[in-house]
Amino acid sequence: MDKKKPGWEFDLHGRRAIVTGAASGIGRACAETLARYGAEVILADLNSSSLGELAERLTADYGAPAWPQQLDVTDLASLNAVVTDLNRRLGRLDILVNSAGVNRPQPAEDVDEAAWDLVQNVNLKGSFFCCQAVGRIMIAQGYGKIINISSQAGSRGLLKRAAYCSSKGGLDQITRVLALEWSKYGVNVNSLAPTFVETPFTEEMFKDAAFRAYVDSKLLIPRLATVEDLAGPLIFLASRASDMMTGSVLYVDGGWTAH
Repeated sequence: MDKKKPGWEFDLHGRRAIVTGAASGIGRACAETLARYGAEVILADLNSSSLGELAERLTADYGAPAWPQQLDVTDLASLNAVVTDLNRRLGRLDILVNSAGVNRPQPAEDVDEAAWDLVQNVNLKGSFFCCQAVGRIMIAQGYGKIINISSQAGSRGLLKRAAYCSSKGGLDQITRVLALEWSKYGVNVNSLAPTFVETPFTEEMFKDAAFRAYVDSKLLIPRLATVEDLAGPLIFLASRASDMMTGSVLYVDGGWTAH
């Protein structure tokens, strides 16, 4: 690596990344960003129907190979088998982006067990066991960057989101514990915590005018985030530029947490 070349610290050529939730929204944008900076990307999602087309486009546009991979982060036996097979075939896994996530907004008095369990199983349990499965490989190879896609909701209460806020708060705590345990192995673990991002995931929420007004009142930068707003922070956390950073939560929240 030529350290005299501008931007060398962000160069991901030769790195292999796995992105969960890669079929849409933030996960899809993360996969594309990593590919644009040179990484070879495994596109993992429960909904794999569009992944083949995305993999072909990323490979054509950016030159590094991309591979589709069906993955259910709540099925631990399958998760471990998939990660083991990927490592066997590819030789190493350098970057994990945990982006698979769900939300089921409900008033706290109406939260039902099925919705609670779904949110916790995907956002918290699934993310932890992805970290564990990939982390074991990173420990063995002596290098790794794990980025958990959290939220401002991990540190701030949000209306009708008891399950979601608790899952993201738990994910930030997992980030800290893994950083404590794995830094000695050369594995950096951080959270990327955006505000509400304009995606199909949030589109339905903002049909509620009162909720949109509530969100707007909290943002110091007067707009919703876009997936492009996450590109720079993501590459920072995935690359050599963040080698001295672990156990941190990086907020991309339009100033929400300044309140």
